Amino acid sequence: MPMPAPLRPCQGRRWVRAWAAASVLMLAACATPPVPVAEPAVTSPPEGASGFAARPARDFARHAVAAAHPLAADAGVAVLREGGNALDAAIATAFVLGVVEPQSSGIGGGALLLHWNGQRLRAWDGRETAPAAADETLFLAPDGRALPQREAQRSGRAVGVPGAVAVWAAAHAQGGRLPWARLLAPAIALAEAGAPIGPRLHRQLSDTPTLRDDARAAALYFRADGSPRAVGERVRNPALAAVLRRLAAEGAGVMQQGAVAADVVARVRGAAPRPGALAEADLAAYRAIEREPLCVDWRERWRVCGFPPPSSGGVAVAQMLGLGEAVAQVSAQTSPPPAEEAERLHRFAELSRLAFADRGRYLADPDFTAAPGGTWHSLLQPGYLRSRAALLGPRSLGPVEAGEPAGARPQGAMVQAEALGTTHLSVADGEGGVVALTSSIEAQFGAQIVSDGGTGLPGGFLLNNQLTDFALSPRDAQGRLLANRVQPGKRPRSSMSPTVVFDRSRGPGPGEPVLVLGSALGPFIIPAVARVIVDTLERGQRLDDALAAPLVASLNGATTFVEAGRLSDATLAALRARGHTLQPMALATGLHALQRVGTGWRAAADPRREGEVRGD
Repeated sequence: MPMPAPLRPCQGRRWVRAWAAASVLMLAACATPPVPVAEPAVTSPPEGASGFAARPARDFARHAVAAAHPLAADAGVAVLREGGNALDAAIATAFVLGVVEPQSSGIGGGALLLHWNGQRLRAWDGRETAPAAADETLFLAPDGRALPQREAQRSGRAVGVPGAVAVWAAAHAQGGRLPWARLLAPAIALAEAGAPIGPRLHRQLSDTPTLRDDARAAALYFRADGSPRAVGERVRNPALAAVLRRLAAEGAGVMQQGAVAADVVARVRGAAPRPGALAEADLAAYRAIEREPLCVDWRERWRVCGFPPPSSGGVAVAQMLGLGEAVAQVSAQTSPPPAEEAERLHRFAELSRLAFADRGRYLADPDFTAAPGGTWHSLLQPGYLRSRAALLGPRSLGPVEAGEPAGARPQGAMVQAEALGTTHLSVADGEGGVVALTSSIEAQFGAQIVSDGGTGLPGGFLLNNQLTDFALSPRDAQGRLLANRVQPGKRPRSSMSPTVVFDRSRGPGPGEPVLVLGSALGPFIIPAVARVIVDTLERGQRLDDALAAPLVASLNGATTFVEAGRLSDATLAALRARGHTLQPMALATGLHALQRVGTGWRAAADPRREGEVRGD
């Protein structure tokens, strides 16, 4: 991997100082208020949580899996025990998640995958693509205005070419060990025998009555009276099992041509009242892409590697970490770190705000949008981050404009935020290999369209609505073109943030992997991942405590999101006193992470969901 210019270190400073800028210095920076921008549209409610239940981390001596469902984690560790590597286990886990957690991921969606094989880190892009017939008017009503977000999501227009199976197959061909068919076996068995409805899936079915409008979905997940199937009730899915059997026998091309592709296209083109323009040629032309991981050095000791565009996750997480260092450089000599929880959370939310300002303007599919100055690292240069950090003060900034790194060109700022139907898994094998894999169908239950893959059997798989991750309107309020507008063949921007952190002091090259993580929950993935990196590596928290900590984040709108019921009244009042308008939400993040402890791994699952860890 190339060594880009590192984030400037701040040796010996605790991360808490990153939130603690001196009021005197910061008040001067606030003298010229930034130009306001519109509130990001978080129109979909977060994915339903299944309650908040403590899930203590577990330590394993050899290998480990952390995933959003116990049956998926079981499948992954079984592969490891049979001699499979981390990539094999991750793929098997992901296929099972598509059966037991269909509201979040599956073969009808896409995925981003980071794989470290002990010598090289690879970034595999399985993001969906827009059809060749799509253009920037895709989500415009006849009067030229953008469709409401929910109407756009539940439509054939929202469905992009699925990329999950293609990217898993491409990564497996490059670095897998066990036969491809073996990796699908657990998912096939569950689809045939029936997977039990979990509390979270049951709640989300109850919250999504419109899913019954699709006849296949209604037969799968609802009873004759329209009520969702009960918790624990097994759901057999013969159509999905048949498609998976074909994938096991014939390979990933099954998704791109023949009966499966034809049925996907028919379902999209037949979706009422807004059919899509997807064609069989679009599926046949799809290719997974290997990209260069986006890596930065942080605090001198660690190298943080995330996913480059079309994901915004790698850049935005790195910006939050680098901005924190810049704040510490400006302030640590003149102000002691404040003890109040509210001050730390205030600083974190404001760092999130600045990262999302740049995200909205610059980040998009790199095959269509050039990075400022020709490199995404222009947004991570120490001088640029210091200039942005100088805006921070004792009170919330409110909406801010994006910065202007070297080489930036005038363009519009997108303020729309994507929906929240996603899953993440982390795997480590006993030979030094790790995988961070995030997969998604976008909104809860995607476009709410089920394909049976041309089998004619009951059941099937949900199709994504990933194209609503594009800007619904191609221009901003000032008429400027948006980087993340719809274009033929383009990949929509994502917030998925699979991340691997290396300890540079432990080995050559980037060092040894010491943290493997990612999350679900749309744009909230970015601050959630940044927070866990900081809390574990800089503040020294246990991994399970870091995953359980309440989330406070800004998406650069007028409101600051706080995890409902997790902060004291005194802390909330102190945040309001700092100028934050708070919006409580049930932020079921879906963090799943592994941390190196000695020669083994500590594994933890998010207490807001039904995830589990397995290992030996």
